[in-house]
Amino acid sequence: MNLDILVIAAHPDDSELACSGTIASHIQKGYKVGVLDLTRGEMGTRGTPEIRMEESTEAARILGLSMRENLGFEDVFFEDDFQHQLQIIRYIRKLRPQIILANAISDRHPDHGKGGSVASKACFMSGLRKIETDWDGQSQEAWRPKYIYHYIQNNYIKPDFVVDVTEFWDKKMESIKAFKSQFYDPNSNEPESFISSSGFLDFIDARGKEFGHSINARYGEGFTVERMVGIDDLFNLK
Repeated sequence: MNLDILVIAAHPDDSELACSGTIASHIQKGYKVGVLDLTRGEMGTRGTPEIRMEESTEAARILGLSMRENLGFEDVFFEDDFQHQLQIIRYIRKLRPQIILANAISDRHPDHGKGGSVASKACFMSGLRKIETDWDGQSQEAWRPKYIYHYIQNNYIKPDFVVDVTEFWDKKMESIKAFKSQFYDPNSNEPESFISSSGFLDFIDARGKEFGHSINARYGEGFTVERMVGIDDLFNLK
């Protein structure tokens, strides 16, 4: 399977919270989009890894993903090193995406910055033919995505560009709420976490409106770039 866009996320629900509107909008346009979760979020305050996997599957169904897989890195304790980069490289070479969407360059949760960094390095290294990998015993060819963009998560980072996701905001929220174990539930007996408070989803809504307002849209999702973005038609700008 070749993907157009591969989203790499440190935890299940990172992609839903930060860029699922963008995912949904591009799937509607006919692009193939997949998600590669790095960990199962096993250190999270609420739920279990098994529940998170079930929730991930449901969120993937809601969004219409072409694939979703989990690398099983150790939540909180995984490193941005060659061992972990190599596992991501194997998937990049298998799926051959044109675009990678990766975690924020820095954020409240240290795994987010690590996730963004390990994905970025893997993208570059995947294009080096002298790094050898295989899949099911078959040697893989080098492949480097054309672009890597970092979605913005909890901490505010000034975006380099914003995607209008107004039409897909309800689907975004539906995909987020697929992670029922993680977010506000007045009937839950589990301890409250940072993201399970009643105001957290209000924050997601407010952040979407903030980014949307910046481009004269109702809702938006922001991204940062690693290199300058070029255009060939000024009328494509919103």
